[in-house]
Amino acid sequence: MADIDVPQYFLCPISLEIMKDPVTTVTGITYDRESIEQWLLMAKERNCPVTKQPLPTDSPLTPNHTLLRLIQAWSSQKARNGAVRIPAPKPLLSSIHVHKLISHLQIPHLCQTTLRKMDALAGSESNRRCMVESGALEALVSIITQKFKEGITSCLEQALRVLRLLWAASSIAHVKPLVCENLDFITSLAWALQIGVRNNVNIVNETMPILKSTAGAADSTLLGNLNVEFFREITKVLKNRRVSEQAIKSALQVLIETCPLGRNRMKIVESGAVFVLIDLELEKPTKNITELVFNLLANLCSCADGREQFLRHAAGIAVMSKRILRVSNATDDRAVQIFSLIAKYSSSNDVVLEMLRVGAVSKLCMVMQADCASYLKEKARSILRLHSKTWNNSPCIQVYLLTRHQR
Repeated sequence: MADIDVPQYFLCPISLEIMKDPVTTVTGITYDRESIEQWLLMAKERNCPVTKQPLPTDSPLTPNHTLLRLIQAWSSQKARNGAVRIPAPKPLLSSIHVHKLISHLQIPHLCQTTLRKMDALAGSESNRRCMVESGALEALVSIITQKFKEGITSCLEQALRVLRLLWAASSIAHVKPLVCENLDFITSLAWALQIGVRNNVNIVNETMPILKSTAGAADSTLLGNLNVEFFREITKVLKNRRVSEQAIKSALQVLIETCPLGRNRMKIVESGAVFVLIDLELEKPTKNITELVFNLLANLCSCADGREQFLRHAAGIAVMSKRILRVSNATDDRAVQIFSLIAKYSSSNDVVLEMLRVGAVSKLCMVMQADCASYLKEKARSILRLHSKTWNNSPCIQVYLLTRHQR
């Protein structure tokens, strides 16, 4: 086979192998179905690998029958030279088959086998789309909610995995009606987290992306009425060092999404999230996670109880100081905002001296000299002015004044 000259247009641009099931995207580029579907499943953005143009979720992968016939004819002709014959591709999943699978989900002794079949089928982009359009999302949401109400954990991980895969192939039009006012489903996901944190971290990894999408689509009134137990379960995910980074990010995004609604800010503080967030940041996570942590802490510190928890953590002010000018503009903004809130509303003598001792005052001086946005410099200046009597004689202030106003 190595000595056979394969026509270039028979090769998939992704795998560089002969295409077995060529399909053409809306950008006009043809790929092997398995390769492009795997690409779309794993990619952060749905872009055409060759043209980099966006591929909408509802854009079809059109079978290229002409090219397939050419490949099959060529492979048959070259078989004597070692070429592998290209068989006809497997037929695509039909709505009739999906409806049959959905009906089997309701039969206890068939549920696990059916979920395994659905999991295997969900590896294909076209199959996922067919399953969503045939009502599989609704069936899985119902199954998970039912398991929560009955306290049954069997098949839970498989059901969550298939739901997560289908969720990624769904538009907001499919998702929103399912979760908009569905408190039972959100509660069932919190229950799944509780099960996962105790017994099976894979359940947590499957649940958190679903919960993040649910929080983005649910009604704001519903999200504003979540109880403190819900936030305790999310906080436990942040404490668990065995869960995936994606699960951590999803947990942070859920808290950020729900924080401004109702009395959620107080409930999140009550769940102990402030201490957990500072501990998480002390482990030097990735830039994306640090930005999410600082964003959430800035929200929580806007209330008195949040600031009290922040200041009770021995490393709170220190970790804020250390990250300024080291991570990103977004992190700098949130850190300075936290210091501004503390300096205005929680500035006991001990706190003011602590800011000086751990380098917060020094960092604020550096912000004023760095290449930062003018509003950020003004905010740093206003913080320094608030407690200038205490900080004026400190070496960092003197250095700043010397470099700012050289003679």
